[in-house]
Amino acid sequence: MTEATGETGGQRVTGALQQKLMRRATYASVSVAGALVLLKTGAWLVTDSISLLSTLVDSLLDVAASLVNLLAVRQALSPADREHRFGHGKLEPLAALGQAAFITGSALFLAITAVQRFVTPRPVQQEEVGILVMLTSIAATLLLVSYQRRVVRRTGSLAVQADSLHYTGDLLVNAAVIVALVLWLQTGWTWLDPAFAIAIAAYILITAARIVRGAYDMLMDRELPEEDRRRIVEIVRQHPQVIGMHDLRTRASGPHSFIQLHLELDGRMNLYQANVIADTVETDVANAFPDAEVIIHQDPHGVDDESMPFARVGAEQSSSGT
Repeated sequence: MTEATGETGGQRVTGALQQKLMRRATYASVSVAGALVLLKTGAWLVTDSISLLSTLVDSLLDVAASLVNLLAVRQALSPADREHRFGHGKLEPLAALGQAAFITGSALFLAITAVQRFVTPRPVQQEEVGILVMLTSIAATLLLVSYQRRVVRRTGSLAVQADSLHYTGDLLVNAAVIVALVLWLQTGWTWLDPAFAIAIAAYILITAARIVRGAYDMLMDRELPEEDRRRIVEIVRQHPQVIGMHDLRTRASGPHSFIQLHLELDGRMNLYQANVIADTVETDVANAFPDAEVIIHQDPHGVDDESMPFARVGAEQSSSGT
């Protein structure tokens, strides 16, 4: 019953359901990409369109990237072990970087091929076949992207999000090819086909840059969004015996997050009382961030801590509300 609720509702899921959704998304990605490669190969052989070739190359790289994704997600979801006590989540941004490399390579290949076609233009053949195949590709990709976005909302997976981003780019690529073929039918201008291919290559490069930025942030342990940090501070401040907090540190690793902070409590409180309060706060934060590991340290209020200035944002926000 819990599993069904997780799949149909809008809440973030964890555990076995999270793993199942991520695996399903990777299987769907590989299946769709493989089917589109077969369709586009036939269409390119019939039409000899360089812009259609651009989508074929993109789909071939989609297959490779999706296979990398599938393997990385399977490994990233494996539990922590003695050598990897924080889990294997960093494999997700590594897989995303691999996808970015594939995408960049495809863009450069397309640009070179399009320039060559400018120099030696050739007419497109049987444009109707190419248009029909592109419409089929758009329909299949729309279904895949819709499912991937749903999985990302449930799991927060960076690898699935990266996959979804470049499939979203594929929608525009396929639409651009249809426009190019229709314009060729209307005008007969041979430069349209390579011109659209170059525009597609530029868009693919932009998509690769976005993926690299997200993967870099995770590999470098970038803090969680400011909205999440403010929410953590608000949860901590709700406990009446918490005087303040400092040294709030957060990071993400694949679908998992890590939250660390120091509670400021009355120094006259005994260790047992302090531990009970810390456990309560930890439970509240963990309930709000179910995919996070929460670590809380207790400090007596008023004792100087050698925390770095930027790590004391939580303390300043906490003090302003008391």
